[in-house]
Amino acid sequence: MSIAEVLKRAGYATYMSGKWHVTKQVGHWSGVADLTSKHNWPMQRGFDRFYGTIHGAASFFDPVTLTRNNTPIGPVAKDYYYTDVISDNAARFISDHLGSKRAGPFFCYVAYTAPHWPLHALPEDIARYKGRYDNGWDTLRTERHKRMIEMGIIEAKWTLTGRDPYVKPWERARNKPWQARRMAAYAAQVDRMDQGIGRIVEALKAGNALDNTLILFLSDNGGCAEEIGARWGGLHIPRKTRDGRSVRVGNDPNVLPGPEDTYQSYGRPWANASNTPFRRYKHWVHEGGISTPLIVHWPARIKTTGQLRTQPGHLIDIMATCVDVSGATYPVERDGQRIRPMEGRSLVPAFDNKPIDREAIYWEHEGNRAVRAGKWKLVAKGRNGRWELYDMEADRTETDDLADRHPERVKRMAGMWQTWARRANVLPWPQDKAKRKKRRD
Repeated sequence: MSIAEVLKRAGYATYMSGKWHVTKQVGHWSGVADLTSKHNWPMQRGFDRFYGTIHGAASFFDPVTLTRNNTPIGPVAKDYYYTDVISDNAARFISDHLGSKRAGPFFCYVAYTAPHWPLHALPEDIARYKGRYDNGWDTLRTERHKRMIEMGIIEAKWTLTGRDPYVKPWERARNKPWQARRMAAYAAQVDRMDQGIGRIVEALKAGNALDNTLILFLSDNGGCAEEIGARWGGLHIPRKTRDGRSVRVGNDPNVLPGPEDTYQSYGRPWANASNTPFRRYKHWVHEGGISTPLIVHWPARIKTTGQLRTQPGHLIDIMATCVDVSGATYPVERDGQRIRPMEGRSLVPAFDNKPIDREAIYWEHEGNRAVRAGKWKLVAKGRNGRWELYDMEADRTETDDLADRHPERVKRMAGMWQTWARRANVLPWPQDKAKRKKRRD
């Protein structure tokens, strides 16, 4: 079940603004009759009001699969920018709710596409970062590493990973003005999102609800290393702008990113800087792909401010946390069908800097695998990749593989992952299921 479905049973009003991206049923836009069902859209999964896109990535100026509640719509305003409209709808949902005479508890899920590619940003936001990245990715990594140590976010004993071997030193990089513009556009996307979050916070303040509202803010993964090519295509890439111009798709150094008629990404060099000090990127389950901060705000319950918590958590813990703080009950069955119990754990103990009781945290993404139990992390690249073992207290940046020195631990943790993967329907692999079906046919 979705968080909205569970909290709705506990008397919560439920709202969502942003991208859904959890169904293949993307409506008439797909052009495929079998993909037009709305049974797995937000309104059918527990939300009272919805504004956003059913599909994933899209143009920020003309997003495909744009929907209000269950009704397909399109951009209206001439100056339409998706990040702003996500923010404004979320703020409006909150204001309307808090202004109601019968206002009770509410849940609002805000899912930005920023700063996902394409690098679509407004000129005034890009201008704020002009020159900021002219010294390149090597300098940026060094600056960020030093600042994170000073802030206590990472420990000095954790080795800064080397520059990605596929990335040239900045001194040897070509097209430096374009490269710097890519990162400036990316930063501008984050800036505009931050401005919108400010408006959401103001809506809570205006309704005297800020102190007693639990706010959780996190990113879904580490930096994305994908380099968009001219041959890229798909539902999410428009071929024409709203005013009829051709969209220039691909990371072409002759085209500065930002405007509506471009479609680019910031690529591996800047993703390497974004993921400082970790290895790898989105898609993999090394720390560079899965490690993101979670910011929690709840003055009525959390009395300490500006403090760091080091207990590791997982996205699946958000459901368990919402159930815990709301007093809701996670159902055993729905419509006569038994429901799998929650895998996550409430993060509330971490609010008080207490441990979270669990056996381990598990990951699988596109065949990449990992399990973390206490200070130990076992991780592999790809479904057939060799297991690597790291001590996360001594080596969070995963530079010293201990697998050969602790074979029994590797065997034990690999067995834990296998047990979880079968329980969670990760195994058997979809490719293997398809092969067996084909042989039966």
